[in-house]
Amino acid sequence: MQREVLLTGIGGQGIQLATALLAAAAVAEGRHAMYFGAYGGMMRGGNSDTTLVLGDAPVQSPPTIGSAWSALVLHPAHAAGVYVRLRDDGLLVLNTSLCDPGATPTVGRLVPVPASESAASTGNPAAVTMIALGAYVAATAIVGLDTLLATAPDVLPPYRRHHAEGIRAALRMGHAHAGPALRAWPVYT
Repeated sequence: MQREVLLTGIGGQGIQLATALLAAAAVAEGRHAMYFGAYGGMMRGGNSDTTLVLGDAPVQSPPTIGSAWSALVLHPAHAAGVYVRLRDDGLLVLNTSLCDPGATPTVGRLVPVPASESAASTGNPAAVTMIALGAYVAATAIVGLDTLLATAPDVLPPYRRHHAEGIRAALRMGHAHAGPALRAWPVYT
C-alpha cells in the first residue's frame, strides 16, 4: 500500500523541511519513503512544492505521480497544480488563513487549519508548515505524533537545531487543530 502526499506553498514556509520530517518519521516507523522537491529561483516568495510517496514496501519509481491521496496547501499562489492531482476521495489540509475553502475542489475530507494565524500568534511566522503538518498527522495517523516530535531535531541542519523545540511546539499546536478524518493505513486486529 502506498500513500501520496503533495505539499505546496511559497519559499520560506518550510515545505521542503516538513516533507523531509514526514519522510523521516515514516521511515522511523518502518515505512519506505521517496520524495522529490522543487522550488522557484527566489529564496522567499517563489513556489515550493514537494511530492512524497510512503509505502509498506520499497517505493519502486520516482515520486512523479498523476494523482495523490492527500495534500497540504499553504498558499494559494501555486495551489492549482495540486488541486488537479488530488483525488476526489482524498484529504486536503488547507491553510484557511490564506486559502479560500470555497475555491478548492471537492474532496473526500477537507481539514481547515488557520496555520498562518496560529503561527503569528506564537511569534514564529515560519511555523506555518509545521502547524499544518501536525494537523495532517492528526487527521490521517500517517505517522505517530510522538515519532514526528522525536524525529524533528534529526532533520534540521546543524545551524538550525536550536529551532527544534519551536518546531515541536508548532507540530503539537497543529495536531490539536484536527481530529481523525481519513486514516492513512488500515488497522489490522
